[in-house]
Amino acid sequence: MSSAPLAPVSLFWRCCLWLILLLALPAQAQLTLGQRAADQAATPHVQARLAVQAPDGIAAGQPLTLGLLLTHQPQWHTYWKNAGDSGLPTQLDWNVPPGLEVGEIAWPVPQQIRVGDLLNYGYEGQILLPVPVTVGPDFTPDADGMVRIGLHASWLVCRVECIPEDVQLQVQVAAAQSHAAFAPAFATAQAREPQTSSALAGQFEVAPDGEHVNLQVQGLPAQAQGRELAFYPEAADTFRHAAVPGRDWQQRWEGAVWHATLPLSDMRGATPAALDVVLGLPVAGSSVAEQPPAAAWRISAPVQGRWQAAQLAEVSPALAAALAANQANQASAVPPASSNARSGSWWMALAGGLIGGLLLNLMPCVFPVLAIKLLGFARHGSDVRAQRLGGLAYTLGTVASFAALGALLLALRAAGEQLGWGFQLQNPLVIAALAVLFTVLGLNLAGVFEFGQMLPSGVASLHLRHPVADAFLSGVLAVAVASPCTAPFMGASLGFAVALPAAQALAIFAALGLGMALPYLLLSWAPGLLRWLPRPGPWMATFRCAMAFPMLATVVWLTWVLGQQTGVDGVAALLALLLALSALIWALTLQGRTRWLLGAVLAVLLGWLLPTLTPYLRELPPQEAAAASSPAPGTALWQPWSPEQQAQWLAEGRPVFVDYTAAWCVTCQFNKRTTLSDPEVLQAFTLRGVQLLRADWTRQDPRITTALEQLGRSGVPVYVLLAPGKAPVVLTELIRPDDVLQALAGI
Repeated sequence: MSSAPLAPVSLFWRCCLWLILLLALPAQAQLTLGQRAADQAATPHVQARLAVQAPDGIAAGQPLTLGLLLTHQPQWHTYWKNAGDSGLPTQLDWNVPPGLEVGEIAWPVPQQIRVGDLLNYGYEGQILLPVPVTVGPDFTPDADGMVRIGLHASWLVCRVECIPEDVQLQVQVAAAQSHAAFAPAFATAQAREPQTSSALAGQFEVAPDGEHVNLQVQGLPAQAQGRELAFYPEAADTFRHAAVPGRDWQQRWEGAVWHATLPLSDMRGATPAALDVVLGLPVAGSSVAEQPPAAAWRISAPVQGRWQAAQLAEVSPALAAALAANQANQASAVPPASSNARSGSWWMALAGGLIGGLLLNLMPCVFPVLAIKLLGFARHGSDVRAQRLGGLAYTLGTVASFAALGALLLALRAAGEQLGWGFQLQNPLVIAALAVLFTVLGLNLAGVFEFGQMLPSGVASLHLRHPVADAFLSGVLAVAVASPCTAPFMGASLGFAVALPAAQALAIFAALGLGMALPYLLLSWAPGLLRWLPRPGPWMATFRCAMAFPMLATVVWLTWVLGQQTGVDGVAALLALLLALSALIWALTLQGRTRWLLGAVLAVLLGWLLPTLTPYLRELPPQEAAAASSPAPGTALWQPWSPEQQAQWLAEGRPVFVDYTAAWCVTCQFNKRTTLSDPEVLQAFTLRGVQLLRADWTRQDPRITTALEQLGRSGVPVYVLLAPGKAPVVLTELIRPDDVLQALAGI
């Protein structure tokens, strides 16, 4: 009675290892390493995407245009091919198959951006930089019919401060298919390209003072005649960009001919034979500083006369001032902590990891696995040696799994990924793999099937011959289901760990595993503590069936998390796969020919559904994901977090409370539905004028990762109260109403 009902449960751990290795780990690799070669990437200030426009497929003689679609954070901008007084143009380095010849960027007309005494030419909001591609007669797609295109894009993004950024993008598309998903963006970019015409003719003439040039242009269309035009030189150092129209330079119309007198730059070089310029027609009722022109024309005009080249300084005054400011900021930065202080902090982080791992056993997401672990203690009964070996193996499994997960996190961060604790759960495929895992486990516990029915007897009895490996795998699974949780003390320890050398960081991750396994290690080595457990008997079979329901409840939660990432289509795809898998498992429990016939049909069905439905298990674009996500209690009081929104409220003198959360974080959801929905807490927020912001880390967001690192954290939940002129108050991971009220009393 004591061992037969539990044999399938023990064997399950071995099958779990294969499922985790075959499903979860490849999905994690796609999330991280594969993402460096995805068709889109996000930096703290710009979201970039590689776009392909090939309405007739990719073949010789057919039109093909590539593009970089940039979406800027509010108030941030990148630059045109002539950046103006400061800045750098965006650079694109393409990697295309033989037979494709990539042209130059067909630059859309920018807007004029004034920053103090400087004038720059750049792009705000969303802009597509199109690049025409010639498909030669020698072009052939890969053997699988796909075309693989890579791009390394780099830019300088500025608000007042400037930050260089770059991304690596890659896309693979079928050569024989039409690709027009970005047609509206390409059409908008084409409409913003300056027009050229044989009717347009211009000429520069150097003024007698040698400091100005006179430009006359004829052939401009009727819509431009009589209107003031904006001037965009393509040469970077020829004209004084910040010159103000009407004050520093003049323009006028003489009939259909446009005349302008333009000041030359103090940094001008030798006189060229011709100059390329763009004239823009501002949108009616707005200035060129507010938005790009409504229409623009490009003219290449010869230059008559000579001006004297300027004696250039080694560094421009604007650049020298910027460099001096950066040097001053670096000099005033806080020096790094001493080695003694860092050593003391490491020991504290190590202790915090141990305590955090211990408290992790109290988190609801770990309960189903730990309940079955107790069954293992009951099964061994009075066999002290088996209990101790099982406890050691379980501990080794948890420690090794935490260390492996930490090593993967550190390696990916070293490779440039913006990741934190729980990163693997930001991938819908990992969520789907865990849902499959818990569905199979739930069906097994409920008695729908036994592994001995489906496997050869030699395989089915492996758990009897290798009980230590069985216990080790149970530790691996415990870590897999515990990873969405962040217990008290864990946040600070993990945030500290990711900034340490690898050996010290891995020691903290190992301490987490040791803390989680510690209660079961102690129980295995102190048999007297197990006397409260009832003797093995029929109750164990009942308990086993009861544990199926927490397992299936975990599937419900995982499905909800997947819905936050993929929308309703992803949920339907996962449920269809789980249904087909469950039917196949049931069919394999039948007898005779029915088992094999029905099992074969369902296996074929599942094999067809996998490639058909897996594409729906992809993360939604941010806008669609926001529309698909379901509101949580109290959402009307909360606004989406952004660095700009947070800075704006603080600048206005209002305190801010930020909830760093994720749908896959069980602790986050518990706090959201208890403390953060408590009427007394919400009333206190309102009375003190606290602005509530919610930073949702369900999908990867480098801005949130950066903000967490600044708070010394590497995972969620994190709760921080910010007030103007005061240090941030970071609350514990498992918050109570009194914790929040006490923090509010201090502002």
